[in-house]
Amino acid sequence: MTVAVIGGGLMGHGIALTFARAGHKVRVVEPMDEMRASLPGRVRESLALLGAGAGEIEASLARITCVSAISDAVGKAAFVFEAAPEKLELKRTLFAEIEAHAPEGAVLASNTSVIQISKIMEGLASRRRALGTHWWNPPHMIPLVEVVKTEWTDPACAEATHALLAKVGKTPVMVEKDVPGFIGNRLQHALWREAISLVENGICTAEAVDDVVKASFGRRLAVLGPLENADLVGIELTQDIHAQVLFDLDRSTEPSQYLQTLRDAGRTGMGAGAGFRDWEDGALAATKERVADHLRQLEAILPERSDMGGKT
Repeated sequence: MTVAVIGGGLMGHGIALTFARAGHKVRVVEPMDEMRASLPGRVRESLALLGAGAGEIEASLARITCVSAISDAVGKAAFVFEAAPEKLELKRTLFAEIEAHAPEGAVLASNTSVIQISKIMEGLASRRRALGTHWWNPPHMIPLVEVVKTEWTDPACAEATHALLAKVGKTPVMVEKDVPGFIGNRLQHALWREAISLVENGICTAEAVDDVVKASFGRRLAVLGPLENADLVGIELTQDIHAQVLFDLDRSTEPSQYLQTLRDAGRTGMGAGAGFRDWEDGALAATKERVADHLRQLEAILPERSDMGGKT
């Protein structure tokens, strides 16, 4: 089976190598010459980090073809995964061209973190085969892919996508309603909103927030989800705790002004040497490597993940 991937950047190359490693032919569309030229090297490096041997790496690379035009990639594709930048109009333009060249039976999927899929796909003539697949960064290392239905999505297309992702070793979860942020980012940014509020209101430092998460509930999240935990401690205790704390949590519907304050001060993140926290030179690369190493170790100690790909 042929899979087309639109975009050869960080997300696109990870999606491509996932399918190639599983034995599928992959055609990647990347308009930038430099990115096309660097794709094999980036795929090779990522596969090596995953522990793939030389033979597996070369076999996977042999299944990947990188082209510059959508028409050259999607013509024989059974599935098309768009992984372009998070710009609504760009995605709409891409899918209009994809629809014009892809086979009638091809499933068309957009990878986006928060944009509602219906906004991306509303101009298509064949909206029944369009859906979202939110891969998490880095896509070849994070198991989850959220499969997002719109009001027009044919359930059979969603189920086929779910099944394909499970077969290539991912953990697909079906999102039944197309809401901004889907499941994962709604949960993640609810946490971030409260974390920012704690610092903004002088309750604690940014370091304290990070230490609390990493040294407490963050340690069990990989094996015990929040609702599993609620069932573990009991619904009555969960209800009692909520009665004492929810009223005092941040309920803002706009981004915190503190974020703009940091930006105005040039504290834009690790790359700039400062954000919520001060960072030394090399912190960005070191942090990325630390996260990658942690994810590799999780793969080793959670082998059951590969056997749970079809479960939600």
